[in-house]
Amino acid sequence: MQSLTLLAQGAVASTKVGNPLVNIGIFIAFVGITLVIVLRASKNNKTAADYYAGGRSFTGTQNGTAIAGDYLSAASFLGIVGAIAINGYDGFLYSIGFLAAWLVALLLVAELLRNTGKFTMADVLSFRLKQRPVRIAAAISTLAVCVFYLLAQMAGAGALVSLLLGIDEKLGQSLVIVIVGALMILYVLVGGMKGTTWVQIIKACLLIAGALIMTVWTLAIFGFNFSELLGKAAEVAGNPEILNPGMQYGKSETSKLDFISLALALVLGTAGLPHVLMRFYTVPTAKEARKSVVWAIWLIGAFYLFTLVLGFGAGALIGPDRIKAAPGGVNSAAPLLAYELGGTVLLGLISAVAFATILAVVAGLTITAAASFAHDVYASVIAKGRTTPEKEMKVARRTVLVIGVFAIAGGIGAQGQNVAFLVALAFAVAASANLPTILYSLFWKGFKTRGAVWSMYGGLGSALLLIIFSPVFSGAETSMIPSIDMSIFPLANPGIVSIPLAFLLGWLGSVTDKRIEDPTKAAEMEVRSLTGVGAEKAVDH
Repeated sequence: MQSLTLLAQGAVASTKVGNPLVNIGIFIAFVGITLVIVLRASKNNKTAADYYAGGRSFTGTQNGTAIAGDYLSAASFLGIVGAIAINGYDGFLYSIGFLAAWLVALLLVAELLRNTGKFTMADVLSFRLKQRPVRIAAAISTLAVCVFYLLAQMAGAGALVSLLLGIDEKLGQSLVIVIVGALMILYVLVGGMKGTTWVQIIKACLLIAGALIMTVWTLAIFGFNFSELLGKAAEVAGNPEILNPGMQYGKSETSKLDFISLALALVLGTAGLPHVLMRFYTVPTAKEARKSVVWAIWLIGAFYLFTLVLGFGAGALIGPDRIKAAPGGVNSAAPLLAYELGGTVLLGLISAVAFATILAVVAGLTITAAASFAHDVYASVIAKGRTTPEKEMKVARRTVLVIGVFAIAGGIGAQGQNVAFLVALAFAVAASANLPTILYSLFWKGFKTRGAVWSMYGGLGSALLLIIFSPVFSGAETSMIPSIDMSIFPLANPGIVSIPLAFLLGWLGSVTDKRIEDPTKAAEMEVRSLTGVGAEKAVDH
């Protein structure tokens, strides 16, 4: 076992882990290889369908791997491993929630959405309702979810590279976030969805392979005896309660409610994440869409099982105190475990994979947000359909620049936050603003335009307000702004209030809307969503 030079009995002896030159070399090699792939993929970006949906040319296997790449973000790798190392059983609840959520997306949304839409979630929501108000509301909620998710990825990038290069100052970490943002903008501007998809496929394979190697290595140290690993983690933590439920979410009635709120957000949020839903438009048929989901579930499920071993492995071999004291805090658990296991080389490889994870996910989020603005706001609302695919793509590329700058600024502001927790907030916003409207659109013939608008704005507004007035934002040592106290809402996750409220507003808006929606459109949407008949026509709109 190599000893970490990170801490010396409670005092920081050095903040450099591994060899910064090796780490930077592996990073540069990965970025170089993926840029070549993105450039080659970009040669075929001729139409809007190419740029937004990769020309619908990916197989179910390729798309399923890319979905896993999109879904397994920095939160999955850095945040969850850290959460399990620090909070034990309660940290693993993130893994369970993220995986169970995928079944909701599979059973209720994935195939139906792909059959009905063209490029974005708003295509489905506005199919039989008034275009202008619904598309504007859908674009705003898409941008809000993407921004929250981007904050998490950027914060993860700052934490990861600060650990690897021994950068403690905020200025140095901010510079890292600027570089990640610039690379993200380049990937999306040049490669579009095709380039982004290939980066995600490569990244998913590397991430799962890296996690598998670390999992087997960790288990081998304990003679492949998982019980011994758990016992050692509890011993190092000095707290046997780390193996029991309730260490984080069982201390009070408020924390128990917080757990229910978190579970609702995680389980229902995936089916409303725009960047995951957009992946279903990259396959040519409904059969391939189903195949995508099966592949994604297997890959994602295996990875989350690995996080259980990696989290407790980090707790046993590194210890919660050393993890918390590292420059990246709780997000440093996975890189520290890699260094403990395989020294500089494994640390460099695993960190490059984590870095690739961040780059691929932010690229996917950015193209989703840009597509939503260009396709839903510019083409359908501002230009009222009187535009060309070329103009629409120009607007999308300009939007990428704006979102990139915004993500960089937000990432600098979100430094030091647990990325798994920031992603949980993104899931809460997605579950509140998007999921009720998607389900009503697909399954309720009586759904009206007013119901859609009320549901999206009500869900989004209530989720954001509750986050601002919660301990996450202010009033506690771990808050985003600890110096002030505006926390009047006691829970850290707003889902338990905002999700039912969005469903209620969708119903209330629809039953009070006296306008009659087109019944033929509702019938056409039902047939198309269930059978896929006519879905390919959407490409030419």
